[in-house]
Amino acid sequence: MLAMQHYNTSGFIGPTAIMNQTSGGEEAEIEAIVRTHNVTGRKPGGNPTAAGLSMTLGILSNVVALIILAKAYNRYRRRSKATFLLFASCLVATDLAGHIIPGALVLRLYSTRSEPAVAGDPASSSPDEPDASCLFLGGIMVFFGLCPLFLGCAMAAERCLGVTRPLLHAQLVTTARTKMALALIWLLALCVALLPFFSLGAYTYQYPWTWCFIRVLGDTIQGTDLAFVLLFSGLGLTSVAVALVCNTISGITLVRARLRKKSSSHRRTAKSHDIEMVAQLVGIMVTSCICWSPLLIFGLMSVTRSYSGSLGADRDPYRTLMVMGVRLASWNQILDPWVYILLRRAVLRRIYRITKRRASFKGSTFRSLRSFRWDISSFQSSEKSAGNHI
Repeated sequence: MLAMQHYNTSGFIGPTAIMNQTSGGEEAEIEAIVRTHNVTGRKPGGNPTAAGLSMTLGILSNVVALIILAKAYNRYRRRSKATFLLFASCLVATDLAGHIIPGALVLRLYSTRSEPAVAGDPASSSPDEPDASCLFLGGIMVFFGLCPLFLGCAMAAERCLGVTRPLLHAQLVTTARTKMALALIWLLALCVALLPFFSLGAYTYQYPWTWCFIRVLGDTIQGTDLAFVLLFSGLGLTSVAVALVCNTISGITLVRARLRKKSSSHRRTAKSHDIEMVAQLVGIMVTSCICWSPLLIFGLMSVTRSYSGSLGADRDPYRTLMVMGVRLASWNQILDPWVYILLRRAVLRRIYRITKRRASFKGSTFRSLRSFRWDISSFQSSEKSAGNHI
């Protein structure tokens, strides 16, 4: 997805200027006409430069990560790391598609500078029935939102099994089963994204009318809308929670194995692969949690308040929260590939060596200072003893 931008609005008719020229019962009617004009006549006034730069950065990052993962997959095709690399490559490829397709639609909205008309009560600012492009954008945002979370959860579970039960992992996890699991993950995300087309939930334009997502605000929120948001947010938050548990177990297991020091040189090499994969999984988990949790939580908050009727006319804070949430979520596809670029084994080794050198340098400096102080104290004590002897 692409980072959504706020638009500046201009060309509004000032209600005060018109009402100064009228009086009596005409004021309410003219105010309604002016508000309707201001809502329906808005045109986006922002420029797409920032959105285009964000899209370019995301494409370059994902392409570089794909090249790195493809080379690593060819190198470790027959090892246990191949399954992880296959998952990771599919995750980056999904991020790349999820960055280009919605981003192209958002840039199209920038270029056309069009906005959906508003029907009904002008104070509600609810867009009219969404068109085909809005339905498509909302569906792919849900699809490409759930896929990275599901893939991160599956990768964490696979690595937890590989670290804690390597023999069982070798028996159960094969390339064919991995590809089947990937197909099921994409199918599950697609089924959830298609639910609004079967009258469970709905996609609609979101403030500032430049992107489409699940309907979470409005006076027409129904039980199906609430159920759909609960399903979407529940699946996303559950995936993050499962990944957190699995990565914690994997990390504790590796730390215990390192402290026991009961591995041969071959097992140390395999363990270095495990450390690299778990480090990358932790990076993916942290990125997904930071980028997606706000949107999932804000969506739940908004739809719950709207459904209970306690939201009232004060919708601006919730609209702002939703825009902040989708902006953070759009950075997930940009940051995910950098996890594989920066947390490779070669980079981790270099960081480890630099840290070890600094630690050894500090240790040697500390030992030198201690020996120097010891020599001074010995020299002073010898002088005192010589003086007493004289």
